[in-house]
Amino acid sequence: MNGQANVIHPAWLRITHWLNAVAVVVLATSGWRIYNAAQFFPFELPRALTLGGWLGGALQWHFAAMWLLVANGLLYLIINIVSGRLRRQFFPLSPRLLLADFAAALKGKLAHADPRHYNMVQRAAYLFVMLDCIVLVLSGLVLWKSVQFPLLRELMGGYESARRVHFIAMALLTGFVGVHLLMVALVPRTLVAMLRGR
Repeated sequence: MNGQANVIHPAWLRITHWLNAVAVVVLATSGWRIYNAAQFFPFELPRALTLGGWLGGALQWHFAAMWLLVANGLLYLIINIVSGRLRRQFFPLSPRLLLADFAAALKGKLAHADPRHYNMVQRAAYLFVMLDCIVLVLSGLVLWKSVQFPLLRELMGGYESARRVHFIAMALLTGFVGVHLLMVALVPRTLVAMLRGR
């Protein structure tokens, strides 16, 4: 029983976290190659940062990682909901406390005393990522099977608009990953906890 009390992240959470990390890296880098093949902004992403080599190869990587993200993401959400962890870890979310924690984070004074409990900035960031991944999946469905999902395509403002929604949602997720890695560098024991569970 004492061993359970010391667990910061259970095994299922660590496994789904690292599988999601792999999926996001593959999706982002293959997606950048797909974007370079048909740009809609006035810039191209460095080829060295892309995966797949050519459009067909990038699409294959992208679809493979898409299934990993969807299956693993659903498993993560289901376990979080059924176990009650979603409610315990992410709610309530207080706007007043969120602003206070955000101000503390900007000053480098955000508390990380107990890594088993998320502060308001972490709660908001992780909830944002969950919603952003849902937007990525839905906009990705429009790009992949536009004819089969006409209502979803129209809700996104059409195919071209869905491309932009998809790109911006991935850019936001990539931004989150960058901030997440910075925070891990500032509080390295969080990496140990995500690797070992304690």
